[in-house]
Amino acid sequence: MTAAGSPAGSAAWGSTAAVPSIELEVVSFAYPDGTRALSDVGLRIEAGESVAIVGQNGSGKSTLVRHLNGLLRPTAGRVLLDGRDVRRIHVARLAGLVGLAFQNPDRQLFASRVSAEVAFGPRNLGIRGPELDERVQAALADTGLGAEAATNPYDLGYSRRKLLALASVLAMRTPILVLDEPTTGQDARGVARVRDVVARAAGEGRTVIAISHDMRFVAESFRRVVVMREGRVVLAGAPDVVFGEAAWPELGAAYLEPPLAAVAGARLGLGATPTESAFVTAVGRRRGGATAGGAGAE
Repeated sequence: MTAAGSPAGSAAWGSTAAVPSIELEVVSFAYPDGTRALSDVGLRIEAGESVAIVGQNGSGKSTLVRHLNGLLRPTAGRVLLDGRDVRRIHVARLAGLVGLAFQNPDRQLFASRVSAEVAFGPRNLGIRGPELDERVQAALADTGLGAEAATNPYDLGYSRRKLLALASVLAMRTPILVLDEPTTGQDARGVARVRDVVARAAGEGRTVIAISHDMRFVAESFRRVVVMREGRVVLAGAPDVVFGEAAWPELGAAYLEPPLAAVAGARLGLGATPTESAFVTAVGRRRGGATAGGAGAE
């Protein structure tokens, strides 16, 4: 399985800011009502990595990523960007480093026009004039919303509002891009657009982090997968390791299932991330063997 390429004709985008590493040092977090959402999380994400975070609802995924841009502060432990404690970085500086597209777009959208929504983030970073216009147009093109610039965001359906929230973050061109359930509600075309965005950002050397329940999207789009359960990281590694048969018990304990391709690959001896050509070849061989066996039995 391979990540899709960039959409044809899409304007170039990319940040000139240095991409920082991310490190969570034994991070714990409890909400004011006493709910403990994270427990002693240790995780390092190198500059330019593409990482998917998976786990059942309530496992701490969204809480974790909201620590990266200062929306939440650890109850204990530290979150570091290039070794610097996030608590010592001004919120405005964090906004230029970490772009977060929320799971629920309606918590993020507020402008009366799509173009104004997309322009808000980069404008707050001091971008003006032709560069601002180019960023808005590029982000809308990359999310398939180029014809909706004058539309009220709430005249869009849910799936397109999700893409608008993504476009508003893309226009900021932050070195770290965080996507919370970006494929939820998307049809095949929408998922392909999100996959293209991830591939392109990763190809430009940015760090891309996504929370997702879509295991196929995760396996096809990310170099590393982090599994969470009850506020802890319980498994991490490349997709072929995390979705490999040896890890299925751990996935099951986190109430997750490997993608269908991983199951089929294990049954055919192709590993957890078989390519389409290898899969077709293996199926053809099995069919050929079955036919030959049947002919011999007669």
